Amino acid sequence: MLAALLTRHMTLDDVPAGLRLCRLSGWNQVDEDWFAFLRLGPDACRVVESDGAIVGTVATLRFAEKFSWIAMVLVDPAMRGRGIGTQLLQEALTILKSEKCIRLDATEAGARIYRTQGFQEEYRLNRLVAEASAKLGAWTEACRPMSHADFEEVFDLDKRVFGADRSALLRSFFMRAPEYAWVSRTGTTLAGYMFGRHGYNHEQLGPLVAIGETTAVELMTCCLAQKQARSFLIDVPDNFKEWSRWLQNAGFAQERSLIRMYHGSRIEPECESYQFGIGGPEFG
Repeated sequence: MLAALLTRHMTLDDVPAGLRLCRLSGWNQVDEDWFAFLRLGPDACRVVESDGAIVGTVATLRFAEKFSWIAMVLVDPAMRGRGIGTQLLQEALTILKSEKCIRLDATEAGARIYRTQGFQEEYRLNRLVAEASAKLGAWTEACRPMSHADFEEVFDLDKRVFGADRSALLRSFFMRAPEYAWVSRTGTTLAGYMFGRHGYNHEQLGPLVAIGETTAVELMTCCLAQKQARSFLIDVPDNFKEWSRWLQNAGFAQERSLIRMYHGSRIEPECESYQFGIGGPEFG
């Protein structure tokens, strides 16, 4: 007889169980990623239990009432095929039922489920991974490490690129990995910025925002010029063909594709074309 499934709020005590599911699925998240979800939305994450063991998770984020995000839909491989993933998605949609727009990044397999729940495709993303042998060039003077003094301008531009205020999330990225936070300026004008964070399998880079490809290349080069003993990943919108080619020439290889999807009224950020790397599928 199959055990009954119980859905409940996720707490900080559940983070080790969430990490166990990440490891079983080969995902890159670490405990700080779970903590970010629980700090930014203490009542917005759920787990599914079977016989007292957590076998599924889902996380949601609200971005200043502009749109909301669904992430971390994880199911224990031993429990797949029982509809737990669909149950978790429906739970997230219930949490966010008052939102005009809900977004997520899906794998090809996940997108099939999301389409049955009314999600539509926005655009494609490519996950690129570089090992320690990546040829990322030498330090340039075009960029410099980000400081707190840059925050106001960075967060203002980011609202126009992302479509909502995610300054609290970006502050947490900066605190976790300041070595990956860089800015580029043309004179006194902000031309681009990037963040990153530590991951289990690879260091996650992004978001990376730039007014053009040259600035994106300079940011990436400065960020990684002295850190080639690690492996890195970045999720890049599929429409940046030249940028993707530069990354591949530098040693990044495509690992998989993702699909950005939305439910409800689609939003169109003013400066979305400046987005050369997203913050990751879990955060947008």
